Amino acid sequence: MKDNYKTILLELERRSIIIWLNRPEVHNAFNRDMLNELLDVLNEIETMDHIRSIIITGKGRSFSAGADLKWMRETIDYSFEKNLEDSRLISYLFKKIYTFKKPVISAINGATIGGGMGFVAASDIVISSKSAIFGLSEVRIGLIPSIISTFLLRKSTSGKLKELFITGRRFSPEIAFDAGLINEIVEDEELINAAMKRAAELEYAGPDAIAACKELFAKIPEMSLDEASEFTAEILAKLRIGKEAQEGMKSFLEKREPEWKKSE
Repeated sequence: MKDNYKTILLELERRSIIIWLNRPEVHNAFNRDMLNELLDVLNEIETMDHIRSIIITGKGRSFSAGADLKWMRETIDYSFEKNLEDSRLISYLFKKIYTFKKPVISAINGATIGGGMGFVAASDIVISSKSAIFGLSEVRIGLIPSIISTFLLRKSTSGKLKELFITGRRFSPEIAFDAGLINEIVEDEELINAAMKRAAELEYAGPDAIAACKELFAKIPEMSLDEASEFTAEILAKLRIGKEAQEGMKSFLEKREPEWKKSE
């Protein structure tokens, strides 16, 4: 794996890779470089069987302030076609995170504003520090959280979410938790440890089973009842005859750990 990324840092912890958003001087705002580097490293990690999960967090005082201001200034003079190209890049990253075969944990260490909320929306598990602050602020500059709404609306159908969309106001971890956007709130100094604890818990689950669970969430909401019934029957039948489920069922009956948990 490359170690010369300009906008992110990578750290191996047990069987997880921590991806640090590393532009603290601009509150980890993302630009084209960061989006492309994140996509590059995600594509590489997805092929690594020994890596069981990833954790995304931010260097410095913020998690992510959304789109970089310099980049935003440039877009003012962009054509529709150029704006569409950039928008698709953002969309592709969050779709990649949402559909990533391995579990994705976001550890929110500070301000998470605008497009930065896409990480909250697309991740499987979101742990927030007590001092974090959130905001869907796009309406306050005449825009909307359109790309990330694809994932936010899958995560939360709370009426509170609509209020946060149309007011653009900042909100606390407690409000984010009540709206179903985050899973846990911890003391600031415990954030990475809490994320690593979750990652360790995930090692008990079969990797293929986790990937299949994520597929359920991605596909079933768009299916009719008949389509979903057939899809879920087929996916269960395929899993049952697969190597992982065979090992899982045997290890359960034999009262031992499955091979995927024992391998380090």
